[in-house]
Amino acid sequence: MNIELPMDFALLAQGQSPKDIFGMVVPLVAFFAIFYFLLILPAQRRQKKTAEMLAALKSGDKVVTNGGIYGTIVGLDEKDGSVQLRIADQVKIRVARSAIAGMQPEPKES
Repeated sequence: MNIELPMDFALLAQGQSPKDIFGMVVPLVAFFAIFYFLLILPAQRRQKKTAEMLAALKSGDKVVTNGGIYGTIVGLDEKDGSVQLRIADQVKIRVARSAIAGMQPEPKES
């Protein structure tokens, strides 16, 4: 004979009141909310900003690669997603678009 008890009776039978359960759930929810707002949301914003920057690349932009190479974009290949960079006079290299870390900072005028 299996008798189903309502949730409150089941908790009382185990020695826990509904207030105890609520007190355990609230900190857990707060922890996940803090985790989301401090870690996940900023990472999503940073990823979106990087994707927009990579999509807006054009010839003449001065960029820095993930490897620390400074160069100027002289060609974009949409087919395979690569970028041709001029790193010195008569020196061009081809890198993946995803290897671009960001734009070169503008030189400060003193």
